[in-house]
Amino acid sequence: MNESRVPEYSDFSFDGMLNWFAEMSVRELLFHPEDRPEDIIRIDDGKPLFSDIECQQINAILGSMFDKFGDEVCGAAYPVFMKRMGQRLDA
Repeated sequence: MNESRVPEYSDFSFDGMLNWFAEMSVRELLFHPEDRPEDIIRIDDGKPLFSDIECQQINAILGSMFDKFGDEVCGAAYPVFMKRMGQRLDA
């Protein structure tokens, strides 16, 4: 049985979201939080990036984030995306 690669989300604060997205980036699993994990495919072979179990976990995590923080979820993901892309944050 494959172990889930999805990090735990237990700090239900803005910084907790930021840390979760950062860990997703470190694990090379980062994607836009408004996208469905079921739709994310690997570029190298066109196969799904996430297993069914991982999709369920991610959907539950993102659902709780959006329920509590709304659009701030994207704000928490933004600096992680910028860093991953090698871009400086806006001043």
